[in-house]
Amino acid sequence: MRGLTGARGTMARAATTATAVLGAAGLFVAGCGTGGTGARDEGPAHAQAVASSAPSPVPATDPARVNAVRLVKADPAVSAEVKRGLEPCVADEYPVDVSYGNLTGGTADDVVVNVLTCGDAVGIGSYVYRDEGGAYTNVFAAEEPPVYAEIDRGDLVVTKQVYDRGDPVSSPSGEDVVTYRWTAGRFTEEYRTHNDYGKVGGTEPMPVPDG
Repeated sequence: MRGLTGARGTMARAATTATAVLGAAGLFVAGCGTGGTGARDEGPAHAQAVASSAPSPVPATDPARVNAVRLVKADPAVSAEVKRGLEPCVADEYPVDVSYGNLTGGTADDVVVNVLTCGDAVGIGSYVYRDEGGAYTNVFAAEEPPVYAEIDRGDLVVTKQVYDRGDPVSSPSGEDVVTYRWTAGRFTEEYRTHNDYGKVGGTEPMPVPDG
């Protein structure tokens, strides 16, 4: 799924900082959406690789049992703004999408988490967690909305929707799509593309062609 509208959009800017290792023992799935090995082909993204020093590793559980909400809220690399926005939309349903797949060449699937808004499902944060020595480590973060990260044939694809002055949230002018590949222990940009969305002009109905 690519883009935030038909594919939720994706954004990107990658930078390596300190490594944040997060314990994931006993975590269970919680969220508005969970995924399989693929990722939504949607979303915007401004990305930066995040690394940091880590507390004592806690055994990582099977990816299918990861509690994405706890993972994000316990991550010191996630901004306070994103954590504040990560609240249930209804009952105990959180606005998160989770995907699993091999992005970093490890022995276990990596976990991709997208945090969205409840009302219009705009991506406000995208993260990749890698199982390193039995503990989940944040190896990528993108927090400039609207952003959405996905797994595409073993690469990380981050899309950011682009708005011109006056564009409503529902109608961006285009999108930047950046593909990252895991190289030498971090995500590096492979290539990027920009797509302009077509504008339907005029308010008059189109004439019906003669038969």
